[in-house]
Amino acid sequence: MTSPQRARFGTRLFLGTTLVVLVCLVTATLVAVVIAPGMFHEHLHQAGISGDDGLTDHIEMAFRGTLLRAWAPAAAAAVVVAIVLSWWVARRVERAVGELSTSTGRIAAGRYETRVDASGLGREFAELADAVNELARRLNETETTRRRMVADLGHEMRTPIATIESHLEAVEDGVRAADADTIGVLRTGTQRLRRLAEDLSAVSRVQEGIVQEGIDRIRPEPTGARCLVDAAVAVATPSYDAAGVALAATGDDIPLTVDPARVGQVLGNLFDNARRHTPPGGTVTVTTTHRGPDVVFTVADTGCGIAAEHLSHVFDRFYRADDARTRRDGGSGIGLTIVRVLVEAHGGSVTASSAGPGAGAVFTVTLPAAGPASAEPSDRPANLDS
Repeated sequence: MTSPQRARFGTRLFLGTTLVVLVCLVTATLVAVVIAPGMFHEHLHQAGISGDDGLTDHIEMAFRGTLLRAWAPAAAAAVVVAIVLSWWVARRVERAVGELSTSTGRIAAGRYETRVDASGLGREFAELADAVNELARRLNETETTRRRMVADLGHEMRTPIATIESHLEAVEDGVRAADADTIGVLRTGTQRLRRLAEDLSAVSRVQEGIVQEGIDRIRPEPTGARCLVDAAVAVATPSYDAAGVALAATGDDIPLTVDPARVGQVLGNLFDNARRHTPPGGTVTVTTTHRGPDVVFTVADTGCGIAAEHLSHVFDRFYRADDARTRRDGGSGIGLTIVRVLVEAHGGSVTASSAGPGAGAVFTVTLPAAGPASAEPSDRPANLDS
C-alpha cells in the first residue's frame, strides 16, 4: 500500500478536497437534524403555538420531514458536483506537475532540448514553464560552449606538445643537438602553452572576480581618452610594424574617469584582434568621440570582416569566426571575452559590426565619462593578462 508520503500529488489533492466536502456535509447534517428543529420549536413557542393537543408536535414533525426532503437531494447534488470537480482539478494539476517533473528530469539528465508546455492552469504555472524552458536553453548554450572549449583546448595543446615531444626525442636519439635553434623551438612551444594557461586564468579571474564581487577591482581615476589610446598604440606599434599593418589614432583627449590599466587592456585586446585579422598593407584606426555623457572608442580595420551570423557571438568565450586563421595566428578566442567583461564592469558596452566578409570590422566601446557609479578603489592585484 502506498504510504501518505509517497502518494501521488493528484491523489492527495483529491483526498484533501473530498475530506473538506465531507466535513461540510457533516456540519450541514448537524445543523439540519439537531440545531434547526430546536430553533423552529423556540419560534413556535414565541408565536404562542403551544399546548398538549399535539398541534405543536405535528407542526414540528412536518418541518423536519420537509427540511430533510429538501435538504437531502441538495446536499447529495452538492457533494457529487464538489467531488467530481475536485477530481477533475486534481487530475489536471497532477498531469501538469507530472509533465513538469518529467521534463526537469530529462533536463537534469542532459537532454537540454526538452521544453515544458504551458498547462493552462494559470499565470503561475505558465511562468514556471517559461522559467524551466529558459533554464534549459541556457544550459544548452553552456554545454555547447563547454564542448567547443574542450575541443579548442585539445587542439591548442596538441600542436605545442607534439612539437616539444618530437624535439626532445630527437635530442635524446642524437638526431638533433641541444643547440640554440632546438632550445628556441622548445621555448616557443612552452610559451604557447603558458599563454593559453594565462588566458584561461585571466578570463576566469575577470568573470568570477569582477562579475561576482562587483566592480571593487576596478580602480578608476581621472584621465584622458587620447592619453589612453596613445599609450595603447605605443605598446602595439612593434607588432603592427612586424605584421605590415598601419595603426592610426584620431580624436580629442576627452576627460573621463576609468581604470587606466583595464581600459588599456581593452584597447590592447582590440588592437591585437584587429591586427590578426588585417592583412599586410591594411590599416587599423582608433577614434575617440564624445556622445552625451559617454566617451566612445571606435576600432575599425580593413581586414577580413565578420559574417552576419557570427556578429552576436564574437564576444563569447572561445568563439572563433575563423578557426584556421585564429589558431595559426595564436589567438585563443578569449581576448574579446575579456574586453566585454571589463567594459561592462565600467558600466559601459561594446559592440561589433561589419558589412560582411572582406569588408573589415568595427568594434565600438562606450564608457561613461564619469566612471562606474559605485566603483571604489581596491588594493588587490589587478594584473590580468589577455
